Amino acid sequence: MKLSKRAESLSPSSTLAITAKAAALKAEGHDVIGLGAGEPDFNTPSHIIEAAYEAMKAGHTKYTASGGLLQLKKNICEKLAKDQGLSYDPSEIIVSTGAKHSLYSLFQAVIDEGDEVIIPIPYWVSYPEQVKLAGGVPVYIEGKEENDFKFTADQLKGALTSKTKAIIINSPSNPTGSLYSRDELAEIGKVCLEHNILIVSDEIYEKLVYGGAEHVSIAQISEELKKQTVIVNGLSKSHAMTGWRIGFAAGDKKIIKAMTNLDSHSTSNPTTISQYAAIAAYDGPEDDVEMMRSAFEERLDKVYDKLVSIPGLSCVKPKGAFYLFPNAKDAAEMTGFHSVDDWVAALLEEEKVALVPGSGFGSPDNVRLSYATSLDSILEALGRIERFIARRTVK
Repeated sequence: MKLSKRAESLSPSSTLAITAKAAALKAEGHDVIGLGAGEPDFNTPSHIIEAAYEAMKAGHTKYTASGGLLQLKKNICEKLAKDQGLSYDPSEIIVSTGAKHSLYSLFQAVIDEGDEVIIPIPYWVSYPEQVKLAGGVPVYIEGKEENDFKFTADQLKGALTSKTKAIIINSPSNPTGSLYSRDELAEIGKVCLEHNILIVSDEIYEKLVYGGAEHVSIAQISEELKKQTVIVNGLSKSHAMTGWRIGFAAGDKKIIKAMTNLDSHSTSNPTTISQYAAIAAYDGPEDDVEMMRSAFEERLDKVYDKLVSIPGLSCVKPKGAFYLFPNAKDAAEMTGFHSVDDWVAALLEEEKVALVPGSGFGSPDNVRLSYATSLDSILEALGRIERFIARRTVK
């Protein structure tokens, strides 16, 4: 049976591929340190787990409305008002099976065949694939390393065509941890308003910012930009709830209704028990959120200094998320490899350290290293990387 052109056009997730390879080596008994997966190493806070248990005991195990429980939508509206000063009605909110699902449904709802979506490089691996699945065409603009991997308003202007439908902004960014300032977003926003471009603002790492930095949503800058923006967010990173699969989108009522109709024919509704857990997450204290953020910041400060001391590696220090995105081109050349991808593969085979090649994010000279694991494990991994480079360096 021949596969559809949609299926054949897809590239597998590089993050999941490296995680699977590392898991296979670990199953064979190897001491593998995996720095590939993008999820907190903390457990979900206990009050959230308890709320899910109580919901099950109370019989909340049936279908809900496709767009999510009304109470959860109200909680999300309250969260957006409290954290960002943004006013939304529950009719402008959809709860989805994770932020990734929110993005998928959004692209399916707004993109027609041939519409162009501007995607900054480096990008999260699923953006281009989701755009293509919707019949859209990814158009790339490169966030330069010397500009903390961020693109500019002038670059956006240069990429516009009559087919441009939307742009994706991911701040803080996966994979770079870059954070756009209010001024940078305002300049980008001007271009979007002038050309009627939909802004897809992926803010899943919103709570994970460091060094006193401030997260700003482009929707906060003006009421006009709020109307032009769909915010995508969720609980996976902030509350260590990756497996619960709860995300949301906030935006124009017409778009949200279209997404809801689409989901009614695909997932029916987000998992009911997870929605009750999410209500508890938004209702409850944020002590655990701050504890995790503080732990990630402590790791970043210690790990970054060690990383940049390793010959052949250079790195922009991130302001958010929980990734480092070092340039490993010199390290690959020093050790006799033709590409960073080959260097990463050899590192996993010889030193049992799993990194994600930057090629999966559109940046073949870089690698992604997650510090969402114990500090001891990360430092041990960096020691192995340093040993690998020293041993392999061509004299």
